[in-house]
Amino acid sequence: MSLPESPVDGAESIEDAAVDCETVHASVGDRVPGVATVTLDRPDARNALNAQVRAELKDVLAAVAESDVRVVVLTGADEAEAFVAGADVGEFRDRSALDQREASSRPRVYEVVDDLPQPVIGRLNGHALGGGCELAQACDVRIAHERAKIGQPEINLGIMPGGGGTQRLPRLVGEGQAMRLILSGELIDAEEAHEIGLVDDVCADSEALDEAVYDLAESMASKSPVALEFAKKSVKAASRMDLEQGIEYEAELFAQLFATADKDEGIDAFFEDRDPEWNGR
Repeated sequence: MSLPESPVDGAESIEDAAVDCETVHASVGDRVPGVATVTLDRPDARNALNAQVRAELKDVLAAVAESDVRVVVLTGADEAEAFVAGADVGEFRDRSALDQREASSRPRVYEVVDDLPQPVIGRLNGHALGGGCELAQACDVRIAHERAKIGQPEINLGIMPGGGGTQRLPRLVGEGQAMRLILSGELIDAEEAHEIGLVDDVCADSEALDEAVYDLAESMASKSPVALEFAKKSVKAASRMDLEQGIEYEAELFAQLFATADKDEGIDAFFEDRDPEWNGR
């Protein structure tokens, strides 16, 4: 397994972007080389997404996107016992339709997470509700603590999911299950979320959660960065294009990889029975 041995280019800029943030923290390589951990830390509100959290998260992720980090772990501070307990409902009460259209201008945090070139693993250390559930859906893989409750309870407030939930959730769990969760506002536990495909693994405690998350992150980080980026793009295209368009798009990305040094290195390493040394080009 080949992991980056030298400091990640851009790691300092990621940590610099987070240093002045009150609600978002970031570290690079603390547990696995080449892996950035981005932590939402607003424990008094169970990491609810207010304007400050959204702005700070976007700033930190912008630095991540420009770095040589290979994999991102997105999580909530364990002190909050929540991934994200929802949007900050207090911001909604006096907001008009025009205000909300402005607040919904893209890219929002959901699109920023979805569009990152690096794979994003959602470490759901606790409840992921409303906007938190939508943020989890924007991640590429979701691994949950068994204590997590997950759902889209917006209907109970006379509104509906507005951060991509009505679009991403059916693609993950099917239209019927998405309708059930969105129209009832029902919260489900992590095991049921796993059964319907909303999360990809469930862990009994924080130690097991970290082991599952960072083992997967290490496995991903050992791969060619450019191949990771292209493979992620191609998989994402499966829900955004029809089959013929998607197959053509996959073939084009596959062909482009044949112009990379990493393709040559991977094949040479295979024949020489050694670990490849990726350079991301």
